[in-house]
Amino acid sequence: MDTNILLESGTNELEILEFTVGGNYYGINVAKVKEIMTYQPLTPVPKAHPNVEGAFSTRGETISIINLARCLGMKEETDTSKDMFLVTNFNGLLSGFHVNGVVGIHRVNWSQIIKPDSMINNAKTGVTTGIINIDDKLVILIDFEKIVADITPDVGINLKDIDGLGDRRKNNQPIIYAEDSQLLSTLIYDGLSKAGYTRILPTNNGLELWNILQKYKEEGTVKENVACVVTDIEMPQMDGHRLLKLIKNDPDLKDIPVIIFSSLINEEMRKKGESLGADAQLSKNDIGEFIKKLDEILAKKAEEENK
Repeated sequence: MDTNILLESGTNELEILEFTVGGNYYGINVAKVKEIMTYQPLTPVPKAHPNVEGAFSTRGETISIINLARCLGMKEETDTSKDMFLVTNFNGLLSGFHVNGVVGIHRVNWSQIIKPDSMINNAKTGVTTGIINIDDKLVILIDFEKIVADITPDVGINLKDIDGLGDRRKNNQPIIYAEDSQLLSTLIYDGLSKAGYTRILPTNNGLELWNILQKYKEEGTVKENVACVVTDIEMPQMDGHRLLKLIKNDPDLKDIPVIIFSSLINEEMRKKGESLGADAQLSKNDIGEFIKKLDEILAKKAEEENK
């Protein structure tokens, strides 16, 4: 999809595609959207998940369409004359979402996005990642990753992948990571623990992690408390690219390895991460590869420090 996606990296900005479902306003990060298509009749898929409306073929690819109204527990509109399909690409999977209309694209700062509290978004069942005021109306950012993972569990973080790594030794090198999704944060914590890591500090977003790094700097304890930083890209307050840029531009922190662990590892995002100095970039659908890369980076770091 052609958009004015930001060319500069690490600005803590993103572009949100605003759309409607059931008369309400929702949003998705433009970086996840491959294409916007007009509604067309779908071929039903036998024994598919109830939220999968059907499938269609385009340019030699078959794409399943998820009915977003059903996912959100809303009544489905009978008039589909203005409806659209949002074709998304994240975690290496193409998916389509049936929405009632597209409003437009807005360039915003992550600091404008409010993380919903537990009354609005339950960690296990909620599908809201953030709320933002655009043109005097609230736009809800939808957790498309969770919706897809609920339908196709193999797409998300699968802790069974760690079993294939064999016997693991305990590792007390301190890891600090930023992940705004409570569910995914717990899975990452459990995955690191299962892999033998014993000193793990989770944070809710890039800003929280950055503030902790500043505290360690003031105390002179960075080396003792941080062996590696792991960060998502999409997060309220401060995104992963901004956090990466701040770390690599700080003389006292620039040698800390930073791994981007995100569903948004596509060609464009990989180039942005590389330009900012990421030590590794891995997709969330492969926690086994993430652990192997983390092992490699920390082993190399320990070897350099012992020279």
